[in-house]
Amino acid sequence: MRPSRKENDKRLALFRERLENLLNHDHELYRLAGLINWELFEQEFGKFYTPKVGRPGTPIRLLVGLSCLGHVYGLSDEEVVAKWVENPYWQYFCGETYFQHQLPIDPSSMTRWRQRIGEKGCELILAETLRTGLRSGAVKESSLKRVNVDTTVQPKAVRYPTDSRSYNRCRERLVRLAERHGISLRQSYVRLGPNALRRAGSYAHARQFKRAKKEIRRLKTYLGRVYRDILRKILDDPDLHAEFHEELALAERMLDQQKQDKNKLYSIHAPEVECIAKGKVHKKYEFGVKVSVATTSRDNFVVGMQALPGNPFDGHTLAGALEQVKRVTGIIPERCYVDRGYRGHGVESSSVFISGQRRGVTPTIRKELRRRSAVEPVIGHMKEDGKLGRNWLKGSFGDKINALLCGVGHNLRIILRKLREMLSFFVLFLLLGKTSRQYAGICDERNLVACG
Repeated sequence: MRPSRKENDKRLALFRERLENLLNHDHELYRLAGLINWELFEQEFGKFYTPKVGRPGTPIRLLVGLSCLGHVYGLSDEEVVAKWVENPYWQYFCGETYFQHQLPIDPSSMTRWRQRIGEKGCELILAETLRTGLRSGAVKESSLKRVNVDTTVQPKAVRYPTDSRSYNRCRERLVRLAERHGISLRQSYVRLGPNALRRAGSYAHARQFKRAKKEIRRLKTYLGRVYRDILRKILDDPDLHAEFHEELALAERMLDQQKQDKNKLYSIHAPEVECIAKGKVHKKYEFGVKVSVATTSRDNFVVGMQALPGNPFDGHTLAGALEQVKRVTGIIPERCYVDRGYRGHGVESSSVFISGQRRGVTPTIRKELRRRSAVEPVIGHMKEDGKLGRNWLKGSFGDKINALLCGVGHNLRIILRKLREMLSFFVLFLLLGKTSRQYAGICDERNLVACG
Protein backbone atom coordinates (compact mmCIF):
# COMPACT_ATOMS: atom_id res chain seq x y z
CA MET A 1 0.00 0.00 0.00
CA ARG A 2 1.15 3.53 -0.75
CA PRO A 3 2.80 5.27 2.26
CA SER A 4 0.53 7.75 4.00
CA ARG A 5 1.61 11.17 5.16
CA LYS A 6 2.31 11.51 8.85
CA GLU A 7 -0.31 13.47 10.73
CA ASN A 8 0.63 15.13 13.98
CA ASP A 9 -1.13 13.72 17.03
CA LYS A 10 -2.61 16.79 18.71
CA ARG A 11 -3.08 14.91 21.98
CA LEU A 12 0.69 14.43 22.33
CA ALA A 13 1.71 17.78 20.84
CA LEU A 14 1.07 19.47 24.20
CA PHE A 15 3.69 17.32 25.95
CA ARG A 16 6.32 16.96 23.22
CA GLU A 17 8.68 19.51 21.72
CA ARG A 18 8.95 19.71 17.96
CA LEU A 19 12.35 18.97 16.46
CA GLU A 20 12.47 22.27 14.59
CA ASN A 21 12.29 24.08 17.97
CA LEU A 22 15.20 22.06 19.36
CA LEU A 23 17.66 22.18 16.47
CA ASN A 24 20.04 24.85 15.28
CA HIS A 25 18.53 26.29 12.10
CA ASP A 26 22.00 27.21 10.84
CA HIS A 27 23.15 23.57 10.83
CA GLU A 28 23.99 22.34 7.34
CA LEU A 29 21.72 19.26 7.52
CA TYR A 30 18.78 21.37 8.70
CA ARG A 31 19.28 23.76 5.78
CA LEU A 32 19.82 20.94 3.30
CA ALA A 33 16.49 19.38 4.29
CA GLY A 34 14.77 22.58 3.18
CA LEU A 35 16.56 22.67 -0.18
CA ILE A 36 15.63 19.17 -1.40
CA ASN A 37 12.35 18.76 -3.27
CA TRP A 38 10.89 15.85 -1.31
CA GLU A 39 7.56 16.15 -3.13
CA LEU A 40 9.26 14.92 -6.31
CA PHE A 41 10.16 11.61 -4.65
CA GLU A 42 6.64 11.26 -3.27
CA GLN A 43 5.18 11.63 -6.75
CA GLU A 44 7.65 9.45 -8.66
CA PHE A 45 8.23 6.65 -6.16
CA GLY A 46 4.59 6.53 -5.09
CA LYS A 47 3.86 4.82 -8.42
CA PHE A 48 5.62 1.69 -7.19
CA TYR A 49 2.96 1.09 -4.52
CA THR A 50 -0.57 -0.26 -4.90
CA PRO A 51 -3.14 2.33 -3.83
CA LYS A 52 -5.29 0.44 -1.28
CA VAL A 53 -3.88 -3.07 -0.84
CA GLY A 54 -1.86 -4.13 2.21
CA ARG A 55 -0.54 -2.18 5.15
CA PRO A 56 0.77 1.39 4.62
CA GLY A 57 4.34 1.43 3.42
CA THR A 58 7.33 3.09 5.08
CA PRO A 59 7.44 6.86 4.36
CA ILE A 60 9.29 7.53 1.11
CA ARG A 61 11.20 10.50 2.54
CA LEU A 62 12.54 8.29 5.33
CA LEU A 63 13.88 5.70 2.87
CA VAL A 64 15.39 8.30 0.53
CA GLY A 65 16.93 10.15 3.47
CA LEU A 66 18.48 7.01 4.96
CA SER A 67 19.91 6.02 1.57
CA CYS A 68 21.48 9.47 1.17
CA LEU A 69 22.87 9.59 4.72
CA GLY A 70 24.39 6.13 4.38
CA HIS A 71 26.35 7.17 1.29
CA VAL A 72 27.24 10.64 2.59
CA TYR A 73 28.94 9.19 5.67
CA GLY A 74 29.96 5.80 4.22
CA LEU A 75 27.82 3.69 6.58
CA SER A 76 26.17 0.32 6.10
CA ASP A 77 22.40 -0.11 6.31
CA GLU A 78 22.67 -1.42 9.89
CA GLU A 79 24.90 1.46 11.00
CA VAL A 80 22.82 4.23 9.44
CA VAL A 81 19.60 2.90 11.00
CA ALA A 82 21.27 2.63 14.43
CA LYS A 83 22.75 6.14 14.26
CA TRP A 84 19.43 7.56 13.08
CA VAL A 85 17.99 6.91 16.55
CA GLU A 86 20.78 8.93 18.19
CA ASN A 87 20.89 11.94 15.88
CA PRO A 88 18.01 14.47 15.89
CA TYR A 89 19.37 16.21 12.79
CA TRP A 90 19.17 12.96 10.86
CA GLN A 91 15.61 12.44 12.03
CA TYR A 92 14.58 15.93 10.94
CA PHE A 93 16.32 15.39 7.59
CA CYS A 94 14.23 12.24 7.09
CA GLY A 95 10.96 14.06 7.79
CA GLU A 96 10.28 13.37 11.47
CA THR A 97 8.38 16.01 13.46
CA TYR A 98 9.20 14.72 16.96
CA PHE A 99 12.26 12.92 18.29
CA GLN A 100 11.93 9.14 17.93
CA HIS A 101 13.40 6.59 20.37
CA GLN A 102 12.98 3.43 18.32
CA LEU A 103 14.49 2.08 15.13
CA PRO A 104 12.53 3.39 12.12
CA ILE A 105 12.75 0.23 10.00
CA ASP A 106 14.57 -3.07 9.79
CA PRO A 107 17.83 -2.66 7.82
CA SER A 108 16.68 -5.33 5.34
CA SER A 109 13.96 -2.90 4.19
CA MET A 110 16.69 -0.81 2.56
CA THR A 111 17.57 -3.72 0.27
CA ARG A 112 13.96 -4.18 -0.85
CA TRP A 113 13.64 -0.42 -1.33
CA ARG A 114 16.64 -0.30 -3.68
CA GLN A 115 15.23 -3.21 -5.66
CA ARG A 116 11.91 -1.43 -5.93
CA ILE A 117 13.13 1.91 -7.29
CA GLY A 118 15.81 0.36 -9.52
CA GLU A 119 18.43 2.14 -11.59
CA LYS A 120 16.04 4.83 -12.86
CA GLY A 121 15.03 5.75 -9.32
CA CYS A 122 18.67 6.19 -8.29
CA GLU A 123 19.25 8.37 -11.36
CA LEU A 124 16.30 10.49 -10.23
CA ILE A 125 17.91 10.98 -6.80
CA LEU A 126 21.21 11.90 -8.50
CA ALA A 127 19.40 14.46 -10.69
CA GLU A 128 17.71 15.98 -7.62
CA THR A 129 21.08 16.39 -5.86
CA LEU A 130 22.20 18.33 -8.92
CA ARG A 131 19.17 20.63 -8.74
CA THR A 132 19.78 21.04 -5.01
CA GLY A 133 23.37 22.04 -5.77
CA LEU A 134 22.09 24.70 -8.16
CA ARG A 135 19.74 26.07 -5.49
CA SER A 136 22.49 26.16 -2.85
CA GLY A 137 25.09 27.71 -5.15
CA ALA A 138 27.44 24.73 -4.87
CA VAL A 139 27.39 24.35 -8.66
CA LYS A 140 26.67 26.81 -11.45
CA GLU A 141 24.47 26.06 -14.43
CA SER A 142 27.22 27.11 -16.83
CA SER A 143 29.44 24.37 -15.37
CA LEU A 144 27.15 21.66 -16.74
CA LYS A 145 28.32 22.33 -20.29
CA ARG A 146 31.90 21.14 -19.57
CA VAL A 147 32.43 17.67 -18.15
CA ASN A 148 35.33 15.37 -17.32
CA VAL A 149 34.84 11.64 -17.91
CA ASP A 150 37.00 8.81 -16.61
CA THR A 151 36.68 5.17 -15.57
CA THR A 152 37.67 3.38 -12.39
CA VAL A 153 37.11 0.01 -10.73
CA GLN A 154 34.41 -0.58 -8.14
CA PRO A 155 35.82 -3.51 -6.10
CA LYS A 156 33.40 -6.16 -4.91
CA ALA A 157 33.31 -7.44 -1.34
CA VAL A 158 35.32 -10.61 -2.12
CA ARG A 159 38.56 -12.07 -0.85
CA TYR A 160 41.58 -12.22 -3.10
CA PRO A 161 40.81 -15.22 -5.33
CA THR A 162 43.03 -18.30 -5.23
CA ASP A 163 42.39 -21.66 -6.87
CA SER A 164 42.70 -23.58 -3.62
CA ARG A 165 40.13 -21.48 -1.78
CA SER A 166 37.73 -21.47 -4.74
CA TYR A 167 37.85 -25.29 -5.12
CA ASN A 168 37.26 -25.82 -1.42
CA ARG A 169 34.49 -23.24 -1.21
CA CYS A 170 32.66 -24.70 -4.21
CA ARG A 171 32.86 -28.20 -2.68
CA GLU A 172 31.50 -26.94 0.66
CA ARG A 173 28.50 -25.33 -1.02
CA LEU A 174 27.69 -28.53 -2.92
CA VAL A 175 27.97 -30.64 0.24
CA ARG A 176 25.75 -28.26 2.19
CA LEU A 177 23.12 -28.27 -0.56
CA ALA A 178 23.19 -32.08 -0.71
CA GLU A 179 22.62 -32.33 3.05
CA ARG A 180 19.70 -29.91 2.79
CA HIS A 181 17.97 -32.16 0.23
CA GLY A 182 18.80 -35.43 1.97
CA ILE A 183 21.31 -36.74 -0.58
CA SER A 184 23.85 -39.15 0.90
CA LEU A 185 27.30 -38.68 -0.63
CA ARG A 186 29.99 -41.34 -0.86
CA GLN A 187 32.48 -38.94 0.69
CA SER A 188 32.10 -35.26 1.56
CA TYR A 189 35.79 -34.44 2.38
CA VAL A 190 34.66 -32.27 5.29
CA ARG A 191 37.90 -33.05 7.14
CA LEU A 192 40.32 -33.57 4.25
CA GLY A 193 39.32 -30.43 2.33
CA PRO A 194 40.23 -27.83 5.01
CA ASN A 195 43.47 -29.68 5.78
CA ALA A 196 44.52 -29.59 2.12
CA LEU A 197 43.58 -25.89 1.94
CA ARG A 198 45.72 -25.11 4.98
CA ARG A 199 48.70 -27.01 3.59
CA ALA A 200 48.40 -25.29 0.20
CA GLY A 201 48.55 -21.88 1.88
CA SER A 202 51.49 -22.87 4.09
CA TYR A 203 53.51 -24.27 1.21
CA ALA A 204 52.85 -21.22 -0.94
CA HIS A 205 53.91 -18.93 1.92
CA ALA A 206 57.14 -20.91 2.29
CA ARG A 207 57.68 -20.67 -1.50
CA GLN A 208 57.45 -24.45 -1.86
CA PHE A 209 55.35 -24.17 -4.99
CA LYS A 210 55.57 -27.80 -6.16
CA ARG A 211 54.05 -28.99 -2.91
CA ALA A 212 51.44 -26.19 -3.05
CA LYS A 213 50.41 -27.21 -6.58
CA LYS A 214 50.05 -30.80 -5.44
CA GLU A 215 47.60 -29.75 -2.70
CA ILE A 216 45.68 -27.57 -5.17
CA ARG A 217 45.30 -30.56 -7.51
CA ARG A 218 44.07 -32.60 -4.56
CA LEU A 219 41.41 -29.98 -3.78
CA LYS A 220 40.33 -29.99 -7.43
CA THR A 221 40.02 -33.78 -7.27
CA TYR A 222 37.82 -33.53 -4.16
CA LEU A 223 35.53 -31.08 -5.94
CA GLY A 224 35.32 -33.25 -9.06
CA ARG A 225 34.40 -36.35 -7.05
CA VAL A 226 31.61 -34.55 -5.16
CA TYR A 227 30.36 -32.97 -8.38
CA ARG A 228 30.12 -36.32 -10.23
CA ASP A 229 28.60 -38.07 -7.22
CA ILE A 230 25.77 -35.51 -7.04
CA LEU A 231 25.17 -35.78 -10.79
CA ARG A 232 24.68 -39.54 -10.45
CA LYS A 233 22.32 -39.17 -7.50
CA ILE A 234 20.00 -36.60 -9.13
CA LEU A 235 20.02 -38.14 -12.59
CA ASP A 236 16.38 -39.33 -12.47
CA ASP A 237 14.88 -36.45 -10.46
CA PRO A 238 14.06 -33.32 -12.54
CA ASP A 239 13.07 -31.35 -9.43
CA LEU A 240 16.52 -31.83 -7.91
CA HIS A 241 18.05 -30.89 -11.24
CA ALA A 242 16.41 -27.45 -10.90
CA GLU A 243 17.61 -27.06 -7.31
CA PHE A 244 21.22 -28.00 -8.09
CA HIS A 245 21.47 -26.34 -11.51
CA GLU A 246 23.16 -23.09 -10.40
CA GLU A 247 25.65 -24.69 -8.02
CA LEU A 248 26.55 -27.45 -10.47
CA ALA A 249 27.05 -24.91 -13.26
CA LEU A 250 29.48 -22.97 -11.06
CA ALA A 251 31.33 -26.16 -10.14
CA GLU A 252 31.60 -27.22 -13.79
CA ARG A 253 32.85 -23.77 -14.73
CA MET A 254 35.41 -23.93 -11.93
CA LEU A 255 36.66 -27.36 -12.98
CA ASP A 256 36.93 -26.52 -16.69
CA GLN A 257 38.67 -23.15 -16.55
CA GLN A 258 42.39 -22.93 -17.28
CA LYS A 259 45.06 -20.43 -16.31
CA GLN A 260 45.01 -18.44 -19.55
CA ASP A 261 41.21 -18.41 -20.03
CA LYS A 262 39.16 -15.24 -20.23
CA ASN A 263 36.01 -14.54 -18.20
CA LYS A 264 37.17 -16.80 -15.40
CA LEU A 265 35.20 -17.45 -12.21
CA TYR A 266 36.87 -15.49 -9.40
CA SER A 267 34.23 -15.69 -6.69
CA ILE A 268 31.63 -18.38 -5.99
CA HIS A 269 29.13 -16.11 -4.21
CA ALA A 270 29.65 -13.26 -6.71
CA PRO A 271 30.21 -14.85 -10.16
CA GLU A 272 29.84 -11.45 -11.87
CA VAL A 273 33.23 -10.31 -10.50
CA GLU A 274 35.84 -9.50 -13.16
CA CYS A 275 39.61 -9.16 -12.95
CA ILE A 276 40.58 -5.69 -14.17
CA ALA A 277 44.25 -4.82 -14.65
CA LYS A 278 45.20 -1.46 -13.14
CA GLY A 279 48.81 -1.36 -14.25
CA LYS A 280 49.89 0.29 -10.99
CA VAL A 281 52.68 -0.89 -8.75
CA HIS A 282 50.70 -0.79 -5.50
CA LYS A 283 47.66 -2.56 -6.99
CA LYS A 284 48.15 -4.43 -10.25
CA TYR A 285 44.69 -6.00 -10.34
CA GLU A 286 41.29 -5.25 -8.85
CA PHE A 287 38.30 -7.57 -8.71
CA GLY A 288 34.97 -5.94 -9.33
CA VAL A 289 33.37 -4.01 -12.18
CA LYS A 290 34.43 -1.03 -14.27
CA VAL A 291 32.56 2.22 -13.52
CA SER A 292 32.33 5.36 -15.66
CA VAL A 293 32.40 8.66 -13.76
CA ALA A 294 31.35 12.01 -15.26
CA THR A 295 31.92 15.24 -13.32
CA THR A 296 31.61 18.94 -14.04
CA SER A 297 34.93 20.42 -15.05
CA ARG A 298 34.71 23.37 -12.68
CA ASP A 299 32.79 22.32 -9.54
CA ASN A 300 33.63 18.57 -9.40
CA PHE A 301 29.93 17.73 -9.19
CA VAL A 302 29.04 14.17 -10.25
CA VAL A 303 26.61 14.23 -13.19
CA GLY A 304 26.91 10.59 -14.25
CA MET A 305 27.82 7.20 -12.76
CA GLN A 306 27.54 3.99 -14.76
CA ALA A 307 28.56 0.41 -13.99
CA LEU A 308 30.04 -1.27 -17.08
CA PRO A 309 30.03 -5.08 -16.85
CA GLY A 310 32.27 -6.94 -19.26
CA ASN A 311 35.26 -4.59 -18.88
CA PRO A 312 34.64 -2.73 -22.17
CA PHE A 313 37.16 -0.45 -23.87
CA ASP A 314 36.96 3.08 -22.44
CA GLY A 315 36.34 4.69 -25.80
CA HIS A 316 33.26 2.54 -26.39
CA THR A 317 31.72 3.72 -23.11
CA LEU A 318 31.89 7.47 -23.76
CA ALA A 319 28.68 7.70 -25.81
CA GLY A 320 26.67 5.99 -23.04
CA ALA A 321 28.25 8.19 -20.37
CA LEU A 322 27.33 11.40 -22.22
CA GLU A 323 23.79 10.10 -22.81
CA GLN A 324 23.41 9.58 -19.07
CA VAL A 325 24.72 13.10 -18.41
CA LYS A 326 22.01 14.40 -20.74
CA ARG A 327 19.32 12.45 -18.83
CA VAL A 328 20.51 13.69 -15.44
CA THR A 329 21.17 17.34 -16.29
CA GLY A 330 18.86 17.88 -19.26
CA ILE A 331 21.78 19.50 -21.10
CA ILE A 332 24.03 18.07 -23.81
CA PRO A 333 27.65 18.84 -22.78
CA GLU A 334 29.39 21.15 -25.23
CA ARG A 335 32.89 19.99 -24.35
CA CYS A 336 34.08 16.73 -22.81
CA TYR A 337 37.61 16.11 -21.51
CA VAL A 338 39.03 12.58 -21.28
CA ASP A 339 42.38 10.82 -20.98
CA ARG A 340 44.21 8.96 -23.74
CA GLY A 341 42.38 5.73 -23.06
CA TYR A 342 39.36 7.16 -24.92
CA ARG A 343 41.05 7.44 -28.33
CA GLY A 344 38.75 6.11 -31.03
CA HIS A 345 35.55 7.00 -29.17
CA GLY A 346 33.49 7.97 -32.23
CA VAL A 347 31.31 10.52 -30.38
CA GLU A 348 29.89 13.37 -32.48
CA SER A 349 27.25 14.92 -30.19
CA SER A 350 29.88 16.79 -28.11
CA SER A 351 33.37 18.12 -28.71
CA VAL A 352 35.72 15.60 -27.10
CA PHE A 353 39.27 16.66 -26.17
CA ILE A 354 41.84 14.05 -25.25
CA SER A 355 44.70 14.68 -22.84
CA GLY A 356 47.80 15.77 -24.77
CA GLN A 357 45.82 16.92 -27.79
CA ARG A 358 47.24 19.93 -29.64
CA ARG A 359 45.11 20.36 -32.74
CA GLY A 360 42.15 22.71 -32.36
CA VAL A 361 43.03 23.65 -28.78
CA THR A 362 42.46 27.30 -27.87
CA PRO A 363 43.91 28.89 -24.70
CA THR A 364 40.52 28.46 -22.94
CA ILE A 365 40.30 24.81 -23.91
CA ARG A 366 43.92 24.26 -22.90
CA LYS A 367 43.11 25.67 -19.48
CA GLU A 368 40.04 23.43 -19.15
CA LEU A 369 42.00 20.44 -20.42
CA ARG A 370 44.41 20.83 -17.53
CA ARG A 371 41.39 20.46 -15.24
CA ARG A 372 40.71 16.98 -16.64
CA SER A 373 42.76 15.36 -13.91
CA ALA A 374 40.41 16.87 -11.29
CA VAL A 375 38.19 13.81 -11.78
CA GLU A 376 40.86 11.64 -10.11
CA PRO A 377 40.50 13.09 -6.57
CA VAL A 378 36.72 12.91 -6.97
CA ILE A 379 37.07 9.16 -7.49
CA GLY A 380 39.43 8.97 -4.53
CA HIS A 381 36.95 10.78 -2.25
CA MET A 382 34.12 8.47 -3.32
CA LYS A 383 36.29 5.46 -2.48
CA GLU A 384 37.57 6.75 0.86
CA ASP A 385 34.64 8.84 2.15
CA GLY A 386 31.84 7.00 0.36
CA LYS A 387 31.18 3.35 -0.50
CA LEU A 388 32.79 3.09 -3.95
CA GLY A 389 35.88 1.44 -2.49
CA ARG A 390 34.00 -1.77 -1.60
CA ASN A 391 30.61 -2.75 -2.93
CA TRP A 392 28.55 -4.97 -0.63
CA LEU A 393 25.40 -5.12 -2.79
CA LYS A 394 24.56 -8.34 -4.58
CA GLY A 395 24.85 -9.03 -8.29
CA SER A 396 25.21 -6.81 -11.33
CA PHE A 397 22.11 -4.91 -10.23
CA GLY A 398 23.86 -4.04 -6.96
CA ASP A 399 26.87 -2.76 -8.92
CA LYS A 400 24.69 -0.27 -10.82
CA ILE A 401 22.77 0.88 -7.75
CA ASN A 402 25.87 1.34 -5.59
CA ALA A 403 27.69 3.36 -8.27
CA LEU A 404 24.78 5.81 -8.68
CA LEU A 405 24.27 6.24 -4.93
CA CYS A 406 28.00 6.89 -4.48
CA GLY A 407 27.57 9.85 -6.84
CA VAL A 408 24.59 11.02 -4.74
CA GLY A 409 26.68 10.88 -1.57
CA HIS A 410 29.55 12.83 -3.15
CA ASN A 411 27.23 15.61 -4.36
CA LEU A 412 25.58 15.93 -0.95
CA ARG A 413 29.00 16.16 0.74
CA ILE A 414 29.88 19.08 -1.57
CA ILE A 415 26.57 20.82 -0.78
CA LEU A 416 27.02 20.34 2.98
CA ARG A 417 30.55 21.76 2.79
CA LYS A 418 29.25 24.72 0.80
CA LEU A 419 26.55 25.40 3.40
CA ARG A 420 29.14 25.27 6.21
CA GLU A 421 31.42 27.67 4.34
CA MET A 422 28.57 30.09 3.71
CA LEU A 423 27.69 30.09 7.41
CA SER A 424 31.34 30.61 8.44
CA PHE A 425 31.69 33.46 5.97
CA PHE A 426 28.50 35.10 7.25
CA VAL A 427 29.64 34.84 10.91
CA LEU A 428 33.07 36.21 10.01
CA PHE A 429 31.44 39.08 8.13
CA LEU A 430 29.34 39.97 11.19
CA LEU A 431 32.36 39.81 13.50
CA LEU A 432 34.47 41.98 11.20
CA GLY A 433 31.61 44.46 10.87
CA LYS A 434 31.21 44.69 14.64
CA THR A 435 34.95 45.12 15.17
CA SER A 436 35.16 47.90 12.58
CA ARG A 437 32.21 49.74 14.21
CA GLN A 438 33.86 49.47 17.65
CA TYR A 439 37.13 50.77 16.22
CA ALA A 440 35.33 53.69 14.58
CA GLY A 441 33.61 54.53 17.87
CA ILE A 442 36.91 54.54 19.76
CA CYS A 443 38.44 56.83 17.16
CA ASP A 444 35.52 59.25 17.46
CA GLU A 445 35.90 59.41 21.26
CA ARG A 446 39.62 60.10 20.98
CA ASN A 447 38.99 62.88 18.47
CA LEU A 448 36.48 64.50 20.83
CA VAL A 449 38.92 64.35 23.75
CA ALA A 450 41.70 65.79 21.60
CA CYS A 451 39.52 68.66 20.44
CA GLY A 452 38.06 69.30 23.89
